[in-house]
Amino acid sequence: MKIKKYTYIMLAVLLFSGTACSDFLDKEYDATLSDEKVFTNQTMTREFLTDIYTNLPDGLAPLNDDQFTGASRDCMTDNATSYWGLHYYTKVATDSYTAKDHPLLGQWNTDFAGIRKCNIFLNNAQASVVGNAEKSGDDNKLYERYCNEARLLRALFHFDLVCWFGDMLIVGENEDGTNIVFSMENPEQMNQARTPAADVLQWVADECDKVKDALPFRYSNETTNWGRVNGATAYALKARALLYKASALNNPTGEQSWWQAAAQAAQDFIDKNAQQSNPYQLYTTGNPENDYYECFTTNPVYNNEIILSRSVWNTNKVEQVFLPVGFTGKFSAAGRTSPTQNFVDCFEMLDGKRIDEGGGDYAYNAQNPYVNRDPRLAQIVFYQGMTWGSAKDNEQRKLDMRTDGGKDYSASMGGTCTGYYLKKFVNNISCQNPTNYPHSWIIFRYGEVLLNAAEAYCEAGNLDKAKQYINEIRDRAGMPHYEYTDQTELLKRIRNERRIELSFEDHRMWDLRRWRAYDNVTASEEQSKPYYEQLLNLYGVEISGTEAAPVYQYGPARSAQNGGVIETRVFNIPKNYLFPIPDSDVKMAPNLKQNPGWEITGE
Repeated sequence: MKIKKYTYIMLAVLLFSGTACSDFLDKEYDATLSDEKVFTNQTMTREFLTDIYTNLPDGLAPLNDDQFTGASRDCMTDNATSYWGLHYYTKVATDSYTAKDHPLLGQWNTDFAGIRKCNIFLNNAQASVVGNAEKSGDDNKLYERYCNEARLLRALFHFDLVCWFGDMLIVGENEDGTNIVFSMENPEQMNQARTPAADVLQWVADECDKVKDALPFRYSNETTNWGRVNGATAYALKARALLYKASALNNPTGEQSWWQAAAQAAQDFIDKNAQQSNPYQLYTTGNPENDYYECFTTNPVYNNEIILSRSVWNTNKVEQVFLPVGFTGKFSAAGRTSPTQNFVDCFEMLDGKRIDEGGGDYAYNAQNPYVNRDPRLAQIVFYQGMTWGSAKDNEQRKLDMRTDGGKDYSASMGGTCTGYYLKKFVNNISCQNPTNYPHSWIIFRYGEVLLNAAEAYCEAGNLDKAKQYINEIRDRAGMPHYEYTDQTELLKRIRNERRIELSFEDHRMWDLRRWRAYDNVTASEEQSKPYYEQLLNLYGVEISGTEAAPVYQYGPARSAQNGGVIETRVFNIPKNYLFPIPDSDVKMAPNLKQNPGWEITGE
């Protein structure tokens, strides 16, 4: 075997913002080992592969990052904002950065670093399988599985790059079958035109086809293999990639066959899953008042809905950053994500009617706004009067966000700016004696597969299939079935269902972009629409009165200034449909070309 030297360390973290591509090309590790020593040793090979997983998306990582003040990425959408006016996500949502100082530039580096590690692994692990004739059959099978894992991870990193940056380089195989490894000795490798996004997404789907049946659909010992990609991950990634390919951002002509392919990919997952002795399924105990909440707070290792997530970590950091500010003790809650009135208003009444629709069994009352609503509202959002807190340590009480004395409101930096806090992901722990709970960032779950199938089938014109899968989601939530026969109305409801079901899981930002939802939208013209339809104007509720008889004020009744808008977002088209490539990398490899609107001139 040809011996090369690769620097190597287990669980190295190659990131974050502001780093150029040269940083991941030249990353130095603790020790230098030959590929022969690493990749002919089963333990070292597994450790190298495990290190690749550190580059996967992790929506909980910003909770430990001061520049993002522990807020959710949904703060870049109409779903939420943060109390801190200078919050990085808020500034991203107002187009306040350049290709030099954008705080999310590190995603470029993270994904390319992951791809580079995958290709180093594939070049060497493949060679070890072929080159070591004395290796046992079982060892060869294990090495083949590892190679398929790396190949799938590489496809996932490419998908992520397309989401952020659009057209992208495909860093796969050379003509001789080896895998491309960028190096500073040959910077021209990167200095090439990017492949159109739709073609990259098709390549991702094709890569999934190559491994989806070679990997176990589920591992027999999931406790040992928790957090590792499997065949189900490949099926799920293919379905998501083709959904994104068929969407308006990447399918400007509306090619219908792309929607049909996306629907079939989701159906393939569903059919394959149904053949399993232990299939993935929606997390449910038959209690719609609590099942959705428990899906994100129960130990993820035992959650049959999760297909892939970042490894479990025990912490109470999630509770610290999301709980309302009135909870104090050994830690003080920060309440750093504030769901908007726009988001709260998108939850239907229990009979499936919108709050402004009328004609249903339940009339919406703006002064008693949370009764008879979709049960998921109380499982995702902390709102006025909700009972919360540890009964064990006498902390249980009703939440009080009144602006004139409410325990969970603070006029200074540190309280909700909308009248709401984020409940999803938060365990009901004691602040006096805080306990660590297992938390995991979900990358794929079965609920998303059903939503992908519903959307793709609806767009492809198969409304019966679309309703079948969207109603499975609504069954878990305790909501009535959709029976719409109008494609436009059904699609609108499916998109709203997706907004609720996948909220705060890093989907809303990409959904709005792939749908090109911001086309022909202006903040001033939006104000005539219901709050739940507005993308650029964010609203909240101001609560006064007494704790027993609160008074809710919305919009102009809350503040006549700017029609009661608490924050106005900026979305420039086409610029903000994509994020900028780091300016330093565009200078080093000018054929990459900067994304439209992000070019830096005059230098």
